[in-house]
Amino acid sequence: MTRFAFTIHATDGRARTGAIAMERGTIRTPAFMPVGTAATVKAMKPADVEAAGADIILGNTYHLMLRPGAERIERLGGLHSFMGWDRPILTDSGGYQVMSLSELTKRSEDGVAFKSHLDGTRHMLSPERSIDIQRRLGSNIVMAFDELVPTTTPRDVQAAAMERSMRWAKRSRDAFDAGERHAAHNAIFGIQQGALDEGLRKSSADALIDIEFDGYAVGGLAVGEGQEAMFACLDYAPQQLPADRPRYLMGVGKPTDIVGAVERGIDMFDCVLPTRSGRTGQAFTRSGPINLRNARFAEDRGPLDPECPCPVCATWSRAYLHHLVRSGEILGAMLMTEHNIRFYEHLMVDLRTAIAAGTLVKFADAFRVRYAGEHNGERA
Repeated sequence: MTRFAFTIHATDGRARTGAIAMERGTIRTPAFMPVGTAATVKAMKPADVEAAGADIILGNTYHLMLRPGAERIERLGGLHSFMGWDRPILTDSGGYQVMSLSELTKRSEDGVAFKSHLDGTRHMLSPERSIDIQRRLGSNIVMAFDELVPTTTPRDVQAAAMERSMRWAKRSRDAFDAGERHAAHNAIFGIQQGALDEGLRKSSADALIDIEFDGYAVGGLAVGEGQEAMFACLDYAPQQLPADRPRYLMGVGKPTDIVGAVERGIDMFDCVLPTRSGRTGQAFTRSGPINLRNARFAEDRGPLDPECPCPVCATWSRAYLHHLVRSGEILGAMLMTEHNIRFYEHLMVDLRTAIAAGTLVKFADAFRVRYAGEHNGERA
């Protein structure tokens, strides 16, 4: 069985399409990972997530350590068995959630002490503890523990956080390797930091390459800096990382974000947008997003997206989905989420196909024009 092997099948400009082979299955790239924060992709059964085209999902260290607890999941056979998903799982290290959700955090060289956003209990998350939790969960792609600071902070603060993140990356790597049996069958990714500063990004990339990881994430983006600033960073950041390893843009994003990032050499993505939007009545279509709460859909007999082959579009009308959403029916959240996940996964198929055919620029330009256009009177 292959522990971890990344193969690039074709390139088009900076974009690549290929596959990551792991013991639990092959991940086609570019890949979108549905977010299963608390051991579930919200409103979706695992079999339906797989049927939608997902090769891998994401779980989260912070949420799972607090509830139900990594030790409990380990006793129950690990995250795959616990949630009924037998394909690869990538786990976030928990660093972002500690910074964004927790109260009264105290950062030190050891790690981050924080109060749970659930019940106020005190916890400590260090590189070693984060890796231990991910090992107990049975994660297939473990993320190094890092420190995230806003892109608006002064450069000296950004530099200090990046340098600490690199020290934590080495500790994360050492902790991962110490779990010999788990490490022999799974992989670990390092996370590049440095905000929007090209020099800091280069220093971070060099430090990660020196430590050596199976893959590399571009971290610290999609945190409010806007698409233009993010793309400006992606014009150089992925190229600072090894070309023969997967590049993962964390927490991204909108469909146009993904298309632009693929053009700039990114291979992996995750985002809560398709599931969160599904629960709030927004559907993604090839002509832009639509809000099913809008009264204009109350008697619309058409499908969510006339060109979408998913079971939702083949079976139910916008009028029915409008009714479910406006009524707060659980089925509405389920059907909208299923459609949105399928939309994202089909977008990845289209991107992989375009790269392989050498037509990515044509596809991407056409996608952007149509997605940003008018759709039933609503702007994207």
